[in-house]
Amino acid sequence: MPRAAFLYFVLVFAAGALIGTLRVLVVAPVTGALGAVLIELPLILALSWAALRLVLRLRPVNPALPLRLGMGFLAFCLLMLAEYLLSAVLTGAGIGAFLAALSTPEGAAGLAGQIVFALMPALEGRLPGRR
Repeated sequence: MPRAAFLYFVLVFAAGALIGTLRVLVVAPVTGALGAVLIELPLILALSWAALRLVLRLRPVNPALPLRLGMGFLAFCLLMLAEYLLSAVLTGAGIGAFLAALSTPEGAAGLAGQIVFALMPALEGRLPGRR
C-alpha cells in the first residue's frame, strides 16, 4: 500500500505542478486567483481519478476501507509536504504563510480538492464491482 500511495502522489503532484503553473501564469491574471482554482479543480480531480485507476492496476490495493483510507492519507501527507516545500523554495515563505494561504478562498478550495484526492482511493474501493 505505501508504494501505491507514493505512486499516486507522484503522478498527481507532477500533473498538479504543470497545471498549477498554467493556472498561475495564464488563467489567474484573467480570472483572478479563486476563479483560476475553480477552473483547475475539476481538471486535476479528473486526472487524480485517472492516476488512481492506473496506480491500482499497477499496484493493487485491497479495497478494504482502512487500507484505502490509509493509502489516501499517506498520499495526502506526501502531497501537503511537497506543496509546502515547493512553496518554501519558490517564495521563501515559512510554514505560517503556507498555512495562512490555505485560509484564503482559493486556498480553501484547493484544500477541499486535496481532501477529495485523499478520499478517492476509499471511494474507488466502494464502487459496485470493486469489492
